[in-house]
Amino acid sequence: MAKEKLRFLVDERGRKHSVVVPIKEYRELLEDLADLATFAERKDEPAESLESVKKRLEEKWQNTGSK
Repeated sequence: MAKEKLRFLVDERGRKHSVVVPIKEYRELLEDLADLATFAERKDEPAESLESVKKRLEEKWQNTGSK
């Protein structure tokens, strides 16, 4: 993710309290957050090998094409 210049909003003492993020970067951050939430929700699901997924999808594809 290319970082564009961030701008900070400060209080009267010069302490940062907010940040202005370019919309493109904000959307990328939201997408990353959604991905992390999905990973967290699925962390206890059993793993499946790539070969097994390929085989299952190929069988499903073959079965739908012949009907």
